Amino acid sequence: MDVLGKLFGSEAKVKIMRLFLFNPETPFSAETVAVRVHAGLFTARQELATLRNMKFLKQRAFFAKITKAKKGRGEAVRRKVSGFILDTSFPYLPELQRLLLDTSLLKGEEITKQLSVAGKLKLVIIAGLFIQDEDSRLDILVVGDHLKSTAVEHKMRTMEAEIGKELRYAAFETNEFNYRLGLYDKLIRDVLDYPHKVVLDRLGIPPLANGRRPIL
Repeated sequence: MDVLGKLFGSEAKVKIMRLFLFNPETPFSAETVAVRVHAGLFTARQELATLRNMKFLKQRAFFAKITKAKKGRGEAVRRKVSGFILDTSFPYLPELQRLLLDTSLLKGEEITKQLSVAGKLKLVIIAGLFIQDEDSRLDILVVGDHLKSTAVEHKMRTMEAEIGKELRYAAFETNEFNYRLGLYDKLIRDVLDYPHKVVLDRLGIPPLANGRRPIL
């Protein structure tokens, strides 16, 4: 990220570009962009203006749900707001997609390091987005002891900000995972029986007797 941040001028710009590249048909307001990439609103607006001037983005009005205070409580209403969307006519779009999307995915060891604060990790498997398999049910499977759900959630949101796309994940305590594994739980089998990559295994998951082998 540091190298790309220097190349493109700032890490915030790289994150914003990835957000729109991963979501080419979705318009975002400046406020939503700031939240999604974990940047200040002023910084987000500056970078969005730069990307619009470059014709990487174009302005787009769209309807969004806005929380409006009413009688002491919030009420969601649909309103037309101004935002931005990827300009698919940008001349260097294919080159940017290859550069930013191919390098946007965190490495397995980086994922494990980030999640280590959430508990005593026993198993971490990546699939889906991380191996370019759109059919996978999950992007990350986490198993451990004394997992803190709020910490797992926080780290997932942090990684989403880095990558620019929402992650599908599941986290289990070791006992629950072993129980589900013994019952041939569909979610677990859908991960283990199809393309995936094991980045941490302290449980000694046996090799698959049938089905698709993991990616090495």
